[in-house]
Amino acid sequence: MAGRIEDYALIGDMQTAALVCRDGTVDWLCLPRFDSHAVFASLLGTDEHGFWRLGPSFPAETAPPNADRRRYAGDSLVLESEWDTPRGTVRVTDFMPPRDGAPQLVRIVEGISGRVPMRSALRMRFSYGRVTPWVHKVDDRTVAVAGPDSVWLDTDAETYGKDLTTYSDFTVCAGERVAFTISWQPSHRDQPALSDPESALVATAEFWRDWVDQCTYHGPYREAVVRSLITLKALTYAPTGGVVAAPTTSLPEEIGGVRNWDYRYTWLRDAAITLSSLLRTGYREEARAWREWLLRAVAGDPENLQIMYGIAGERELGEAELDWLPGYEGSTPVRVGNNAAHQLQLDVYGEVIEALHLAHMTGLARNDYASELQLRLIRYLQTHWNQPDEGIWEVRGPRRHFVHSKVMAWVAVDRTIKLLESGDAGGPLEQWRELRDDIHRDVCEKGYDAERNTFTQSYGSQELDASLLLIPQVGFLPPDDKRVIGTIEAIQRELSTPDGFVLRYPTSGGEAGLDGLAGDEGAFLACSFWLADDLAMIGRVDEARRLFEKLLGLRNDLGLLAEEWDPHARRQVGNFPQAFSHVPLIDTALRLTASGAYQG
Repeated sequence: MAGRIEDYALIGDMQTAALVCRDGTVDWLCLPRFDSHAVFASLLGTDEHGFWRLGPSFPAETAPPNADRRRYAGDSLVLESEWDTPRGTVRVTDFMPPRDGAPQLVRIVEGISGRVPMRSALRMRFSYGRVTPWVHKVDDRTVAVAGPDSVWLDTDAETYGKDLTTYSDFTVCAGERVAFTISWQPSHRDQPALSDPESALVATAEFWRDWVDQCTYHGPYREAVVRSLITLKALTYAPTGGVVAAPTTSLPEEIGGVRNWDYRYTWLRDAAITLSSLLRTGYREEARAWREWLLRAVAGDPENLQIMYGIAGERELGEAELDWLPGYEGSTPVRVGNNAAHQLQLDVYGEVIEALHLAHMTGLARNDYASELQLRLIRYLQTHWNQPDEGIWEVRGPRRHFVHSKVMAWVAVDRTIKLLESGDAGGPLEQWRELRDDIHRDVCEKGYDAERNTFTQSYGSQELDASLLLIPQVGFLPPDDKRVIGTIEAIQRELSTPDGFVLRYPTSGGEAGLDGLAGDEGAFLACSFWLADDLAMIGRVDEARRLFEKLLGLRNDLGLLAEEWDPHARRQVGNFPQAFSHVPLIDTALRLTASGAYQG
């Protein structure tokens, strides 16, 4: 049975990632890419769908014991888990080396004291747990083959097969180390080179140490910021610079519900705000790589801009349901692919242009096509900004005139005007100034409820939406504007949980609501960080700091956040770890540090 979402650790090689539970089980791993089929899919099913458990031996009738301690080794993605047993203490070190050849997952068992009986149980299932591979020996190596895929197991420990699972039972003494490595290879190619686990460990630790050394943030929340930056780096697909929203699919926004989506793709919105955080903390190379990814993905067709692409820029992300998987804690359907890719979300133009503007302002090496792309996007917005769309939350109900979408269209035009005013591009400056004024006037007239002194989710609606918290942050109105303060206070009253965390928008429980879906969801963590930002901007810095530190308290023991927090079950929900949670954590930490809100 899968653990709670917060029970998982992330390891990865910047091309794919694995989730490791507290009991030493790898319950999720897609090979060779983030968006490939899973080899271990027990996270969304049962042990029958593939797993790799490594830890102290335990009686068959009991559950595997959780590690007594676990941590990342310094500022890295090298996971160390320790068990204290009646016979001694043992440590398992899990990591994925930055890729130089075949993708690998390495697990090193180290005896700390005594003599500890250990067991490795490896059950590989291809195609999200549906296909049982042919497992056999080749030159003393164990290989599992199914169709185009092969996974090779290398270890000095004795192995044997039973119940379609590869086992190894051994005892580790103080000072002894026993390594296990699995490597993926296309099945038609020769076997991958033998791994050197100890050298790979040294190289992996050195990689992360060198990368973290580039961070320019040294404020009071540095531990949380650095862990979030490492997580964002781990979610970056190194060959192209694309950033996945999360390495998982179908972890539910409501346990047992239907709000289960595949997040293993690059949302322009998520990637753009990720770029902003990376630039603000000194990571210019990652920002440059994302900009180049964007230019390749959009190519010569900016008028048909998608809200998301595959990690290499693929456009077709067709959605399907995997009916053989029972889902995480019974949450079905399990989905792969995402039909939201072809929605109209006008806010994306603003996020992309804001990211390009920040790259330009921070001195990222000039790319003439980036400026040309920006101008072409504005020409599209000129005639489409006043259309209804699906909005930032990808509703599957009717299109609406979402206020946040209009505000971000204003951002797109405003930042492009600044580009023209700098002299780095040419265009109809006066015409676009008029367009900026037209959008601003339209939002203030049609998206504002004067009686309640708050902006609303869409034109003519009474509903609130947490995305309205971004109005002062993008400069649409100043923080001290009474309409901004009224909106913040309305969201606190109507969209906040008793703990003070923020829901995205009202949901309707058992019936389909404005988003076209039945059921509810948890508090959206990004929105809660946005509220902390706004509170700091309007001078309520102590309140902002308290909320921020409560949000930090929701992280798991390794500093990781999912998409949402269930205030009733008091647990993390949604895909994990979630870039859209870690980016605003970084941004809020920087804002609070600059405002002097930190105490301690």
